[in-house]
Amino acid sequence: MVSRVRVWLNRTYAENVFFMDQLRRNPSDRAVEIHATHGDPDSPVLAAADTAELEPENLSPAGYVEYALDQCARRGIDVFVPRLHQSAIVAHRAEFEAGGTAVLAPPPEAVAVFHDKVIAYEAVQAIGVPVPPWYRVRSEDELVAAVEELEAGGHKACFKPASGAGGVGFRVITRTPFSLMHLSGFPSPYVPLDLVVEALRQGEEPVDWLVMPRLEQPEVSVDCLTGPDNRVRLAVGRTKNGRRRGFSLHEQWLDPARRIAEGFGLHYLSNIQFRMFGDRPVLMDVNTRPAGGLHQLSQCGVNAPWAAVQLALGEDPGEMVPPFLGQDYTVVSGPRPLRPVSLPQQRPGATEPLPAVPAPAAAEQAGSVGAAAQALPL
Repeated sequence: MVSRVRVWLNRTYAENVFFMDQLRRNPSDRAVEIHATHGDPDSPVLAAADTAELEPENLSPAGYVEYALDQCARRGIDVFVPRLHQSAIVAHRAEFEAGGTAVLAPPPEAVAVFHDKVIAYEAVQAIGVPVPPWYRVRSEDELVAAVEELEAGGHKACFKPASGAGGVGFRVITRTPFSLMHLSGFPSPYVPLDLVVEALRQGEEPVDWLVMPRLEQPEVSVDCLTGPDNRVRLAVGRTKNGRRRGFSLHEQWLDPARRIAEGFGLHYLSNIQFRMFGDRPVLMDVNTRPAGGLHQLSQCGVNAPWAAVQLALGEDPGEMVPPFLGQDYTVVSGPRPLRPVSLPQQRPGATEPLPAVPAPAAAEQAGSVGAAAQALPL
């Protein structure tokens, strides 16, 4: 009898409820039990899991590693998919493996390269992957000089943190003075240059930004599955052009993604993003973790989460080619269950875990959650 597989996702994105669904609906018909931890008691991943706990807050990276090792030992975790404190966790991979837990993440050297976008751009340029022009900025003078140089070349300047994920901190520079126009409609990423310069002058904390031209659509996110032998088993591009989404196997996206995944050892699941600079694709970002939209590959007949778990368990799924490409689609939000509010919630500074509730019991208490997204055909 084949034993169950116990998988833990720590403080992951709400959209990964679909990642969890795919693990349970695996083509191997293997029993999968999912453990989830999060800092937010209303995260839908807690309700979607078979067992769940609230994570203690304000742990140092080293403290979080100790917490994670304890979770794996107490919960009998076979495969750990870390998002929070990924760098610290992969540095202690041997300790997790000694306890019987495989860590589904790249080696520490690969995680370190792509933690800092400047280091990442320099590294991928060295292997022949094109990147956009970029400037590292830490002061108002450096910002103005970078913006003026980009604008002189006919580009619109934007900036984002040199390290970060999920588009947090991304802004587009405009020369339009601040006015009521900026206060009408929904908030936008456009910020007047003079306000940014003044904020830098008044700021008490240093900034570390990457200034670059605003790149054009389409945006193509290539989801890669790479084995510990550095060989890519799966690469599929997910295209984004406004609301319209689709899939691509065009080599102008897949070839540079494979070179990055294999060249830097991005083991298991990674997401490599490109946009257009002029008439050619350039690298935008590299995520050393599963993308939130990875589950959308199910529309191409592919279960990437399960294939990654197989690799982590030493069961090679072999080269995977989508049997078909799904039709174009869009993404809309939908309701997902939440845990009952009657369960005790963690007090600030407390470390008491959230009591485990079986998934069927949690599913009886449905709440509306807009963070989870469903892919629907257009």
